Amino acid sequence: MRSPWFKSTFSGGDQTCVEISHRASTVLIRDSKYTGLPEQQPIITVTDALWADFLGLVLSTTSGTLGDSLAITAHADGAATISDNTGVRLDYNRDEWEAFTKGVANGQFDRP
Repeated sequence: MRSPWFKSTFSGGDQTCVEISHRASTVLIRDSKYTGLPEQQPIITVTDALWADFLGLVLSTTSGTLGDSLAITAHADGAATISDNTGVRLDYNRDEWEAFTKGVANGQFDRP
């Protein structure tokens, strides 16, 4: 399985979104604001085993870690950062994170 990259339907028309792509045994996350070389785009990989927990952590609106490989930092201004143990960081502003959270609550990012 390999789905195209997609964002929450609650996201605006601009290219400032949390984007995901379902793969056979993982889910990939990227930031649509990235403007560099495609092969250097920061991407975070979440295993199937952690995906439901990741979505739960998103909905909790709190900071937390999953296993030893993934963390969400919720900022006081409503922004959030997703990071992994390889040093990849994806920073989202309040509007981006809110749109993603609404999409999660709406079931848009559940595994097919």
